Amino acid sequence: MKKIILLLALAFSAFLSHAQNAVTLKAGDAAPDFKLKNVDNKEVSFGTFKDAKGYIVVFTCNTCPYAIGYEQRIIDLDKKFKSQGYPVIAINPNDPEASNADTFAKMQDLAKDKKYSFPYLFDPGQKITDEYGAKRTPHIFIVSKTAKGNVVEYVGAIDNDPEGNNPQKIKYAEDVIASLKSGQKPAITQTKEIGCTVKRKAKA
Repeated sequence: MKKIILLLALAFSAFLSHAQNAVTLKAGDAAPDFKLKNVDNKEVSFGTFKDAKGYIVVFTCNTCPYAIGYEQRIIDLDKKFKSQGYPVIAINPNDPEASNADTFAKMQDLAKDKKYSFPYLFDPGQKITDEYGAKRTPHIFIVSKTAKGNVVEYVGAIDNDPEGNNPQKIKYAEDVIASLKSGQKPAITQTKEIGCTVKRKAKA
């Protein structure tokens, strides 16, 4: 009987751990800091950007067709907003054992080939991915730096045009930053993320 109770307790603990990992941060939540290795082998955290007013944290990868489709838009976000105090910080959430094209070496190759102007970070064990509750690639979290710490302002998609052919698309990320720069809270703080699911190695 004791053995059965122990097994049930372990199973419940595992369920709770999974459930906690499944919770995605929302607007108003504290944004966890991190210290992850960039493709240039240097560690990057929020503190790396001393003069930042906030951050565009995007979980993306080498392989997902949606991530590839949004790649130029991510590059453009950094080029447009880094000088205004909102740099892009990209994090690869995929486990390289589950997605062989998402190894650190291949991340380095992609960043060099595409001339990334922003950090592209490796997340060993998917710890930061789980803390943010990132579900898909790409999945974006726009963060403000405040007197009380780093706060999530927006979670979801970059825009509502994954195909990249709608001139009337709603540019969620750009609209959020425009609001923050004007000292206002964003009108939209959450949208449905668009992309491939985060790749995880099979559990034994």
